[in-house]
Amino acid sequence: MTRRRVPRWSEIRPYLRTGPIRLSPVERRLASAATIWDLRSVAKRHVPRAVFDYTDGAAETETSLRRSREAFGRVEFVPRVLRDVSKVDLSTTILGRPAAMPLVLAPTGFTRLMHQEGETSVVRVAERMGIPYALSTLGTTSPEDVAAAAPDADLWFQLYIWNDRDAVLALVRRARQAGFRVLVLTVDTPVAGARLRDIHNGFTIPPTLSIRTFADMTLHPGWWFDKLTTEPLRFAVFSETGGTVSDLINRVFDPTITVDDLAWIRDAWKGPIVIKGIQTAEDARLVVDAGVDGIVISNHGGRQLDRAPTPLEQLPSIKAAVGDRVEVYIDGGVLSGADVIAAVAMGARAVLVGRAYLYGLMAGGERGVARAADLMRKEAIRTMQLLGVRRVADLDGSNVRLRDEDRG
Repeated sequence: MTRRRVPRWSEIRPYLRTGPIRLSPVERRLASAATIWDLRSVAKRHVPRAVFDYTDGAAETETSLRRSREAFGRVEFVPRVLRDVSKVDLSTTILGRPAAMPLVLAPTGFTRLMHQEGETSVVRVAERMGIPYALSTLGTTSPEDVAAAAPDADLWFQLYIWNDRDAVLALVRRARQAGFRVLVLTVDTPVAGARLRDIHNGFTIPPTLSIRTFADMTLHPGWWFDKLTTEPLRFAVFSETGGTVSDLINRVFDPTITVDDLAWIRDAWKGPIVIKGIQTAEDARLVVDAGVDGIVISNHGGRQLDRAPTPLEQLPSIKAAVGDRVEVYIDGGVLSGADVIAAVAMGARAVLVGRAYLYGLMAGGERGVARAADLMRKEAIRTMQLLGVRRVADLDGSNVRLRDEDRG
């Protein structure tokens, strides 16, 4: 039989302790996010549906995006024990410059759509973390303003080739003069993919005011207030707007580009050149033979060709095809620091993330981006400690493998 007694105050008091008091609603919701998935849930509640879907969605059936995420779910780490992992070194070098961890904040289009701070908030986080940031051609902040916001950041500029080659060359010169170090040429967008969420939502650039839009204002007044009381949403280097993003791509981008165009791009840009959108070993060898400095294995986050190859699954064969001739990066489906460590162990020099930090941006502006980056950093450290690996440079294929799909 259980004996009862009256507890003493000294025994009750420890249970009455409270956590830190956060007066800011942004701080409260960010503090509750323990993963990027949590930030995604917060973001979904705080922006209009069309904005969230523009970020979260992919092409057609979204099979490419789903497979990319499922591939990381098939990762099986191989830990070693009885190792001193009291201190872990995430640092590496990316194209000759030190980086605090093997992570690049990827180029994303129309970033001020997610939060009015846009690209400047992202580059400031990258600068503080000591990792590269890539500005998109479809960005909503000029190269000059991005460079001014974070003068010590490792700046990359992502380029699409337009029909107007003179305008492309002028933009390349502009980015170089602003202090961008690396040029990232995206080659998987000769035409736009069919992003059905945008079509179903009637999403346009800039957002169109309609009955549906006005209804959404009542659900997200803060987002609309910010948009209507700050600088108008527009592309920073494009004068053409109107219609969907796909309409813009199909009007402006040049579908005739070939590997021969790398020659005049190299003449225009004297720094490192990275080709983004490589999906096969054959194409990897093709661009490496043309003299580029790095490649990103990418299917554009599943936003272009649906049912395209899955980047993580392609990584071993592409790395074997190019060896150490160039640095190999990967993106697609990366939503944790553990994903970053897995990709590096499989041969990537670094990993590019876009959606992960955009969820943070939608959830809480610059503080949300910082939260996303910090979560990934802490997850990466913990994963290495549990793997028994002290340095990123020591990661290799012995630390990870992909389980067969039929093994679950």
